[in-house]
Amino acid sequence: MRLIDEQYLKTPFYGSPKMTAHLQRAGYAVNPKRIRRLMRLMGVMAIYPKPRTTLYAPENKVYPYLLRGLAILRPNQVWSSDITYIPMAKGFMYLVAVIDWYSRYVLAWQLSNTLDGAFCLAALHAALQFGKPEIFNTDQGVQFTAHAFTECLAKTDIRISMDGRGRALDNIFIERLWRSVKYEDIYLKDYLTVPALDTGLQTYFSFYNAERPHQSLAYRTPAEVHFSC
Repeated sequence: MRLIDEQYLKTPFYGSPKMTAHLQRAGYAVNPKRIRRLMRLMGVMAIYPKPRTTLYAPENKVYPYLLRGLAILRPNQVWSSDITYIPMAKGFMYLVAVIDWYSRYVLAWQLSNTLDGAFCLAALHAALQFGKPEIFNTDQGVQFTAHAFTECLAKTDIRISMDGRGRALDNIFIERLWRSVKYEDIYLKDYLTVPALDTGLQTYFSFYNAERPHQSLAYRTPAEVHFSC
């Protein structure tokens, strides 16, 4: 599953036939049936711009996307959250994070072995210990359209924004974060246990926030930018 996940970051338009062909060309003895089964388990679909960690609930209210054409000028103007699939040496987990768009600072994150919304709400509560944004952006997943999640935002006068359905690029900064997390940590470590993964991510996010310079931030760190304004 790690190989599928890694390749999918590069070629999200690969369905099971192309993914099978790619792995076979790389020397792996796989067949289309197995790749289809693994991709279903992972929630990966061709064309869709990211692994399908987004589960929809038609009965929940969906909010309009507020960020199109908006100039991001300061920390705490826009925060966003998203979920990604984390492959492990044995099994997988889900990771949610809350990021500040201006500084790229990771305000909070949580792991879960299911897509239950509780871990997303826990990450939101943890992030709000840092203050609050003017706008909070997510996709239209059931975890983020759930009443408990949107009520937490609304009661603190935070404006709610949601991506267009299937448009991962509406939340581009956190999509870039996932790529960094996976290529700079997850794929290098092959964590065997959830405690090891949790400890490893604590170390990585501390590095990401306080030590890793970003070209888009004039080679400053997210922490330097976030707390300097």
